[in-house]
Amino acid sequence: MKPNFAQMSTKELKAYVLAHREDIEALEILFSRRTPDSETIIYPSMFTEDGKPIEENMRIIEEAIAQRIQQENHQDE
Repeated sequence: MKPNFAQMSTKELKAYVLAHREDIEALEILFSRRTPDSETIIYPSMFTEDGKPIEENMRIIEEAIAQRIQQENHQDE
């Protein structure tokens, strides 16, 4: 018997999908929970064309990653 995917948290569903990669229904539900493209945030490049790091852009992205982790941790509580 399959679990109730609608009742699973996103974290639980991700773990299930990783363990049951062939379960198309679970994959479809997980994909349906993704952020719509209209809400996607596009960050600046971390490097110049010649490969030199752009410190300010790296700081912006690091802060965004830290905020996202904090948000996901609070959602799972």
